[in-house]
Amino acid sequence: MSTTSIFRHETAQKGVETLTADKTLTYSDSGKIFLLDATGEVITLPSLLSGLHFKFRCIAATATSDWTIVSSTNVIQGYASVNYATVAASNENTISFVATKAIAGDEVELFCDGTSWHVSGHASVAAALTFTAP
Repeated sequence: MSTTSIFRHETAQKGVETLTADKTLTYSDSGKIFLLDATGEVITLPSLLSGLHFKFRCIAATATSDWTIVSSTNVIQGYASVNYATVAASNENTISFVATKAIAGDEVELFCDGTSWHVSGHASVAAALTFTAP
């Protein structure tokens, strides 16, 4: 492998992280793609800051517990296409990839405008992706 190939591989990998445990995101995680394994955990979003951007993608079916993405306030807005139906998020604080329903390829993307987290995404199976508030 040439030096150029090694450099390109290392550069490409900096923006991808596989999660296997709880994770509290920081501002320095912005722009990353997070790959989610079969055992769900909790991902905590950082405080609102305009320009933050994250993507989460299941790489296996969620087997035993939900993967949840949580905000400290009810500011998640947007929608996802779930089994060809639109599921809206309006003033929510939790996004869940539901255990035994979410499969590899299901994903959401979050963008912060400084006031809200804007979500878009898709899931293949009914009820595989949900938005909730306490």
